[in-house]
Amino acid sequence: MLAPSVGHYVFRRADQAALDFIPGQFIQVHFTMADGSAARRSYSLANVRTPGAAADGTVEMAVSYVPGGAATALFEALTPGQVVQASGPFGRFTLQPGDANARYVLIATGTGVTPYQAMLPALAAAMARRGVEVVLLQGARTLGELLYHDEFAAFAAEHPGFSYLPCLSREQQAGAHHGYVQQALPGIAPDPARDIAYLCGNPDMVDACFEALKAHGLPIPQIRREKYVSSK
Repeated sequence: MLAPSVGHYVFRRADQAALDFIPGQFIQVHFTMADGSAARRSYSLANVRTPGAAADGTVEMAVSYVPGGAATALFEALTPGQVVQASGPFGRFTLQPGDANARYVLIATGTGVTPYQAMLPALAAAMARRGVEVVLLQGARTLGELLYHDEFAAFAAEHPGFSYLPCLSREQQAGAHHGYVQQALPGIAPDPARDIAYLCGNPDMVDACFEALKAHGLPIPQIRREKYVSSK
């Protein structure tokens, strides 16, 4: 369990084939609803793989539990050895090879932080190769709900170009911003001349940050978005 209502799941492909993907992409899990209808849910890949390393058949993801949710029932009932059907990877919420920005501003709430977890090795490579800086603003209600908090904190300690700022709306903690992620934006001074921003998570947060970043002068092509909606 990453948090009281979020589990980290690890699967391995039954056909033993590798799953080649770009950090930031997602897969879709297919299942059958109680009424017999087909359904699918999307989950960002949480695998951390060094750039250039050979892909393997491991599939990792963070899954939020939605009370009464059909997908929640599917995952809660799984036992080791069971098989689920999935397709992918899909998506373009990834770092782009042609980026020449001076800083990435990564913003997330909930499981929307999962793509950034997968991006850490690629971000480290970009920081080493072209000196890009990275700021991660991660929003949650409490410290215990910050997914992959220890991993991000350790990464920040090892990489001087990486700044990590948790944003907690329901409690105060040393080293964390008290409030929502969009309220922390003025403190990092978004700059259209140097920033590319990524927004992932709750749709309301994504919309609020999108408008705030535009108000700071960032053009739309420099704001990359992916909204996470909890589906039953």
